[in-house]
Amino acid sequence: MNAIHHSAEADRTLRDLETRIEALARACDRLRNENNMLRQQNEQLLTERSILTERGEQARIKVESMINRLKSMEQAV
Repeated sequence: MNAIHHSAEADRTLRDLETRIEALARACDRLRNENNMLRQQNEQLLTERSILTERGEQARIKVESMINRLKSMEQAV
């Protein structure tokens, strides 16, 4: 009877361990998916930042050009 008790306890322990391992595997999958999503978002944000930086630079150049034209018109008067 004692061997049967140990066997049942070992089976229970193995089932508990299996349940925990399955939960960890699901958590790993969820975290892997979340990590991939965050990497994609990061790439999109970096691309958007690059575009906005370039637009800002173009706007700065245009404003500087307008200022220089206004100064030259002012000097011509």
